Amino acid sequence: MGQVLGCIQVEQSTVAITETFGKFDDVLEPGCHCLPWCFGKQAAGILSLRVQQLDVRCETKTKDNVFVNVVASIQYRALSEKAQDAFYKLSNTRAQIQSYVFDVIRASVPKLELDAVFEQKNDIARAVEEELEKAMSHYGFEIVQTLIVDIEPDEHVKRAMNEINAAARLRVAANEKAEAEKILQIKRAEGDAESKYLAGLGIARQRQAIVDGLRDSVLAFSVNVPGTTSKDVMDMVLVTQYFDTMKEIGASSKSNSVFIPHGPGAVRDIASQIRDGLLQAGQSN
Repeated sequence: MGQVLGCIQVEQSTVAITETFGKFDDVLEPGCHCLPWCFGKQAAGILSLRVQQLDVRCETKTKDNVFVNVVASIQYRALSEKAQDAFYKLSNTRAQIQSYVFDVIRASVPKLELDAVFEQKNDIARAVEEELEKAMSHYGFEIVQTLIVDIEPDEHVKRAMNEINAAARLRVAANEKAEAEKILQIKRAEGDAESKYLAGLGIARQRQAIVDGLRDSVLAFSVNVPGTTSKDVMDMVLVTQYFDTMKEIGASSKSNSVFIPHGPGAVRDIASQIRDGLLQAGQSN
C-alpha cells in the first residue's frame, strides 16, 4: 500500500481499512484511491485476503495415559465482506486460533486410546475445523482446511510399540516356519511309507517269482530225468544257489564277509533242517 499526495494504492489480494478522524469509514478494494487527509481521512491499515497457515503443536494425554504431541495445520483467510470485523475485533488472530485448537484437541484426545488417536485423526481434525469455523466466523475469518499432520508419542512409547510389533511379526514367522516343517515331515513320512510299501510289493513279487521258478524247475527236472525225486532236485538247486552266492561274494574286492562252515555237507544239513522244519509245521497243522 502506498500513499502519495492523498492518493493510496491497494495491492491485489488485500483490502485497506480507512478511517475518518479515527472512526471506521470504508473498506478499499485493490486499486488506486483518493484519501483527502485534509478532511481527516486516513488509511488505518491493510488486511490480507490470502490463505494463511498456522501450525499448532499441542501436548496432551490419551485415555491409556500416553502423552503425545499433536501437530495441527490450520489454513484460514479473512473474508472481504467482513473485513471490518477481521481488522477490528481481534488483536491477535493467530493466538486466538491456537487457543481454540488447544481446547478442542485436549477435549478430544483424552477420550481415545493411543491406537484410536492414529486411526481417528481425521475425526479430530473435523472436530477442530467445526469449532474454529463456528468461532472465527464471528470475527470475519473463514477456516479453509484443518489437518492433523503429525502425532508424536513419547520416544519410549514409540520404542515399545516397535518392539511389540517386531515380536508379533517374529511370532507369526515362527508359526509359519513350524507349519512348513510340519508339512515337510508329513510329506517325508508319506513318501517313506509309500517307498516301503512299494519295496514290500517288490520283495513279495520277487519271492513269488523265485518260488514259481523253483517249482517249475523241480517239475521239469523230475520229468526229464527218470528216477529222481523232489528231494534230489531241491538238493541240487540249493547247491547251485550256494555256489552262485559264493561267486557274487568273491567278485567284490571290498567284501568284509565272515564265513561259517560252508562245505557241501553243511549245505545238505541246511537242506535237511529246512525239510524237517516244513515237515514239523505240516504235522502241527
